[in-house]
Amino acid sequence: MTHSDHAKDGNHGKGVTVRIAQRPEADELLGRSPLAALIGMLLDQQVPMEWAFTGPYTLAQRMGGADPDARVIADHDPEAFTALFTTKPALHRYPGSMAARVRKLCQFLVAEYDGDASAVWNDVGSGAELLERLKELPGFGVQKAQIFLALLGKRFGVRPPGWREAAGPYGEPGSHRSVADITGPESLAAVRAHKQEAKREAREAARLTAEQATARATEQAGRT
Repeated sequence: MTHSDHAKDGNHGKGVTVRIAQRPEADELLGRSPLAALIGMLLDQQVPMEWAFTGPYTLAQRMGGADPDARVIADHDPEAFTALFTTKPALHRYPGSMAARVRKLCQFLVAEYDGDASAVWNDVGSGAELLERLKELPGFGVQKAQIFLALLGKRFGVRPPGWREAAGPYGEPGSHRSVADITGPESLAAVRAHKQEAKREAREAARLTAEQATARATEQAGRT
């Protein structure tokens, strides 16, 4: 029995408006297609957020214009599917590996949720349970799972008990930490600034750690 055998109607796709891709047609797809949102989240690494979340729309257009279907993608010829990603303009900085990840995600959704992406969250009883389900998805580590959980809660109205806590810092109201906080160009700029500052702090921490290690090594060498 798959998870979808117990799924019930969710909020995703029912009049939801998002402004993540910054392209109306791409954002409309994200708002109505749970699978498109999942694929966008999967692609959201090492490329600008708008590029990642426009990817599902571009993919859908290259597959004939219909909304993405997990079964169709899962059964698609691997080489032909990769070509959909690599055709210029490419869907991602690493189109070949991302094409394989998208197919793997869809194969998992077919096996575990009868191909229904929304079944991942429709029948969950708590934020903690939803986080565990998201972490099971191919390509979703803890951070990506928490960000998508926050996206579901903040933008799509999927709010099981404890969802903010399960999303960690990404669930905080009024924050600008991730794609979950994007509502337009201004918030996109704020999120991008936060990410850049976080990277700067990480580089500084790494530099200080390296300097401290060098100092310890020099001190120990002086004692010998």
